[in-house]
Amino acid sequence: MAPQSLAGKAGLVVGVANKRSLAWAIAQAAAAEGASLALTYQGERLEENVRELSAGLTDPLILPCDVTNDSEMDAVFSAVSARFGGLDFLVHGAAYALREDLARPFVETSREGFRVALDVSAYSLIALSRRAAPLMEARGGGSILTLTYLGSERVFPNYNVMGVAKAALEATVRYLASELGPKQIRVNAISAGPVKTLAASGIAGFSTILQTYRDRAPLRRTVEGAEVADAAIFLLGPAGRAVTAEVLMVDAGFHAMGI
Repeated sequence: MAPQSLAGKAGLVVGVANKRSLAWAIAQAAAAEGASLALTYQGERLEENVRELSAGLTDPLILPCDVTNDSEMDAVFSAVSARFGGLDFLVHGAAYALREDLARPFVETSREGFRVALDVSAYSLIALSRRAAPLMEARGGGSILTLTYLGSERVFPNYNVMGVAKAALEATVRYLASELGPKQIRVNAISAGPVKTLAASGIAGFSTILQTYRDRAPLRRTVEGAEVADAAIFLLGPAGRAVTAEVLMVDAGFHAMGI
């Protein structure tokens, strides 16, 4: 059997909501590959979910983290540093838009809704990366991974301001990769096909999007969280050591199709 690719590595996973979260699928895969993990939860409502899920992991560090709150983020990285002495990888799975801004026409997006979507879904990657970088430097480098969607490039019904936020997120990946590369810190994104997550539940007509993928994607199916997680392990681990500034499509090939 091949050695575990993340053995001896420490990682922080931000954005676990429930068992369907892609961030959770990645956390499970990273743990199976030998990583020690810190997981964060957003508010008391999700704390129980994260603690129940993480019960199967080996002594994980569980911390609250509102990515719009600088003091909470500072506390997270302080705790990570105290526990692990450094950080090898960061998984950014935070994304949010006001439900009403996903339900109404895009042209009616509120100023506050735009600010919230860009802050939580894109700026948070900058804020987390800034805090992660010194801890990764202490390890000689690291890997930062975020999650995006094809709605950043193409129009999907009811994706609205989240599509704009994901476009900003992908540009953020490239700028961070350029700036952090000399420190041997890689920054990438996975653009996953549609998966039934908590975030997806807020998009009207999501079942139609799923069926469109089944009808038109080259593999004639959607994707599973475990498949996204496998791609994540490649980008987080030594096999992806020369890959940075990349948006890796894990969507059964749907992105290649014109009609």
